[in-house]
Amino acid sequence: MEVKEKILQMAKASKMAVKVIGRVNTNVKNIALEEIAKGLKENLSELLEANAKDIDYAKEKGLSKAMIDRLTLTEKRIEGMINNIKEVIALPDPVGVIVKMWQRPNGLRVGKIRVPLGVIAMVYEARPDATIEAASLCLKAGNTVILRGGSEAINSNLCLGEIMQNALHKAGLPKETIQVVPITDREAVLALLEMEEYIDLIIPRGGEGLIRFVTEHARVPVLKHYKGVCHVYVDDNADLKKAEEICFNAKVQRPGVCNAMETMLVNEKIAKIFLPKMLERFVNAGVEIRGCDKTCAIFPKAKPATEQDWPAEYLDLILAVKVVKDMEEAIAHIACYGSNHTEAIVTEDYSKAWEFLERVDASVVLVNASTRFNDGNQLGLGAEIGISTSKLHAYGPMGLEELTTTKFIVFGQGQVRT
Repeated sequence: MEVKEKILQMAKASKMAVKVIGRVNTNVKNIALEEIAKGLKENLSELLEANAKDIDYAKEKGLSKAMIDRLTLTEKRIEGMINNIKEVIALPDPVGVIVKMWQRPNGLRVGKIRVPLGVIAMVYEARPDATIEAASLCLKAGNTVILRGGSEAINSNLCLGEIMQNALHKAGLPKETIQVVPITDREAVLALLEMEEYIDLIIPRGGEGLIRFVTEHARVPVLKHYKGVCHVYVDDNADLKKAEEICFNAKVQRPGVCNAMETMLVNEKIAKIFLPKMLERFVNAGVEIRGCDKTCAIFPKAKPATEQDWPAEYLDLILAVKVVKDMEEAIAHIACYGSNHTEAIVTEDYSKAWEFLERVDASVVLVNASTRFNDGNQLGLGAEIGISTSKLHAYGPMGLEELTTTKFIVFGQGQVRT
C-alpha cells in the first residue's frame, strides 16, 4: 500500500471513530484509560524489548546521549507513564461542561458548551512517553489521535500502539481512536499535513526544524511552539537571595527543556553586587557564561556574547547574561528576542511586578518564581500535550480543557426572528 493511501485510510478511520468517542461518557473513557495502564504493566517485558531495538539503532546512528536518554524506557519510566494515566483518569472531564449561559431580551437562553476538537494528529520526536501522554489526554477529551513519532522510536511506539488498541477493544471502543503511524518515511508526515478533510488539528512537538517543516507544509491548522527563549529579569528591587535561587533553578535544574532560562537580565544598579556570586555559582555548576560588555567587566570569566546569543535556545548549560539600565530596557529586550514562551521578573516592587505581567507577551509570565513552572502539571492542569506559543486556539500549556473547543447552544420557546 502506498504511503498516502495508508495515511488516508488511517485518517478516514479516525474520523469515523471520533463520532463514537466524542459521545461516550466519562466512565467509559476512564475504563479505557485503566485498561491502557493495565496493558503497560502486563506487557512490560515486550515494551522494554522493543525499546532496546530502538536504543541499539540510535547508538548505531550516533545520536547524542541526551537524545538516547529521552528515547530510553526503564521500568521506573514506564511506572511513571502508568501514574500519568492515573492522573488523567482523576481529572474532571471537560466535555459537556456548560461554560456560561445568558438570556436575551426576547427570552432566548444562550450558552456555550465544551465539545471535543475532533481528529488530532501529533508529530513528535524521540520520546515514547509522549505517545502515552498524547493518547491519554486526547482520549479523555473525546478526541481521536493519529500519532507519528520519530523514526528512532518506531519499535517502542508500535508496541505502545498495540497495547493501547487492545485496551480500547476491551473497553468496547473503536481501536482507531488511537493510531500509531507505522511508516518512518517523511512522506507519511507530508500526507498527514494534507488531510484537511479528515484531520482537525496538527500538534508538532520537537525541535524548531520539525515545527517549521510542519507549519510550512500543513493545510491543517497547526498549534505551534517554535522554541523557548526564556528570560529572568532581576530588578533593582529584587530580594537577591531569592533571585539567586530562582535563576539557578531556572537554568540548572534541567537545562535541556523548553522552559529553562536562556538569558538572564540584571538591573545595572545591583549588577556589581549580584553578578559575581551568582555567576561563580553557575560556573561551578558547569554553566558557560556569555555576557554583554558590562557583564564581562564585572565577571572576567564570562565569554563575550555575540548577537547570535540573544535569540538562542541553547538547551544546554550555556547562559547569556545582559546588564540592563532598567525594567523598560529588559522588557524591550524580551520583546525583541523572546519567543512568547516563558518570562519572569524577580522584584519586591508590587507595581513593577504588575507592569511586567501586563506588558510582557508570553504564554506564561511569572513574578518571583522559576521559569521551570511553565508546565501543565505544575500549574494544576494535570498532564499536558505541549505548550503553545501561538494564540489560536490556546496559549501556554495545553491540558484537557485546551483539547476541547466550545459551541453555542440556544433554548427557545417558539421565538422567530422579525
